[in-house]
Amino acid sequence: MNRIVLGVAVACAVLGAVFFLTYRSPGTVPAAPAASKASAPRTPRLETESATPSATTARATRRAPASGASAPVPQPSPSEAAPELGVLRIEADVPGAQVFIDRQFVGTTPLTADNVKPGTHQLNVTAEGFDGIAQTIDVEPGPRDLSFRFREVRLDATLAVVHKHRMGSCQGRLVATADGIMYETADKDDSFSVPLGGLEMFQVDYQEKNLRLKLRKGRQFNFTDPDGNADRLFVFHRDVEKARQRLNP
Repeated sequence: MNRIVLGVAVACAVLGAVFFLTYRSPGTVPAAPAASKASAPRTPRLETESATPSATTARATRRAPASGASAPVPQPSPSEAAPELGVLRIEADVPGAQVFIDRQFVGTTPLTADNVKPGTHQLNVTAEGFDGIAQTIDVEPGPRDLSFRFREVRLDATLAVVHKHRMGSCQGRLVATADGIMYETADKDDSFSVPLGGLEMFQVDYQEKNLRLKLRKGRQFNFTDPDGNADRLFVFHRDVEKARQRLNP
């Protein structure tokens, strides 16, 4: 009987201790155990000034070219675009000379021919009383100045010939410019060079197919065409004679 009473007393004491610890007053709530520094979570700090760029900074960032990329090249306005057609400004020492481009009359000198397509064109300029001038020109976009001189003596003629000797003959060529006429040949004794005014005789015989030339106070030469073509002798004589007459009117 005593053991039973003793057991009940111990049980009551244990229950009383549990009730005291569980239902103690609110002001005595035990402090939470301190967390170690290693396990404590870090609260991120909001850096509004650096994380959120202003509108001005954002616009500047959008305008800036990417690293390694070249800045855009400004494009010319339509008024500054490169010309696509040629402009020929043509003049001559004879006023009113007629100008033809690809056989189309474009006007009289002085003139400006606009809207000429780039490329190769045939240009002819004529003036009354003078030999016409024909020239092939390469037109490029943009302006170009052209000047023609009718009053200048122009001569550039070459003719392959055979010089008849009393015994035998030799071959060479006659070259005529405004500075004079020369005979080029391997035979140095036959070669010569004289001004156009230094010719005492200069005649062509179309029937005989012969061109006679005599130096002033010098030798006489009889030239023929290697192929017996009198036309080439005639053309050469005509061109040289025109230049001689203009130099010694």
